[in-house]
Amino acid sequence: MTGTTDPADWDQRRTSFGSVAADYAALRPGYPPDAVAFLLGERPLRVLDLGAGTGLLTDVLVAAGHEVVAVDPSPPMLDQLRARHPGVPAHVGGAEEVPLPDGSVDAVVAGQAAHWFDPDAAAPELRRVLRPGGVVGFVWNVRDERVPWVAALGAALAAEARGHEADQGVVAQFARALPADVATHGSATVQRGTPEQVVGGIGTRSYVATMTPVAREAFLGGIRDLLAGHPGTRGGEVLELPYRTDAYRLTPR
Repeated sequence: MTGTTDPADWDQRRTSFGSVAADYAALRPGYPPDAVAFLLGERPLRVLDLGAGTGLLTDVLVAAGHEVVAVDPSPPMLDQLRARHPGVPAHVGGAEEVPLPDGSVDAVVAGQAAHWFDPDAAAPELRRVLRPGGVVGFVWNVRDERVPWVAALGAALAAEARGHEADQGVVAQFARALPADVATHGSATVQRGTPEQVVGGIGTRSYVATMTPVAREAFLGGIRDLLAGHPGTRGGEVLELPYRTDAYRLTPR
């Protein structure tokens, strides 16, 4: 388990996404194709998208020609994925108990999800479902706070986020637990949207989804005020929210 040290809080956040599934599908950023190419190469593979959510990473996997099977603990999130990709098999399950047969996939990937996995419990499951020579790939989109208004946004979120938006060392934990060698790749993507869509995307974060309705509205109201008043966003009808994309390929030894 990574992130917050309170197990109850961690579990509540991990399972919160079903309540915001439709907004998550519409308002979260996708992943750049070069990140997937780094993780999996160019040859079509059978890939488990673990913690697949609404299918944002599945989009890129399918477009690259891979055969995808999706697993996520949230039925509402998987409903969104099935609507996007009706041909992709989708199963309710988690990293610690993967509902697939032994040796059934060439790769396991996770987008914006591995920090919710328990490395010690999940690593044996990943090895079990992988075929010989298989790989594990983790990828995260992280706001690029070199841009001043994005830095201000990050500062406004920091107290509530408490580290739930990056790898937080989980890659190193999996590298030890598998064990595996790690290679890294840096990329970038930009999400374009209205200020209200930026606010809505923040509303899909676990730390916001688990707030009371009153607290949630007050918190998001503060984000609206920030975007309305910051010199980098004031009066903007369409904002460009830049992300750094960090990809990690783990090759089990």
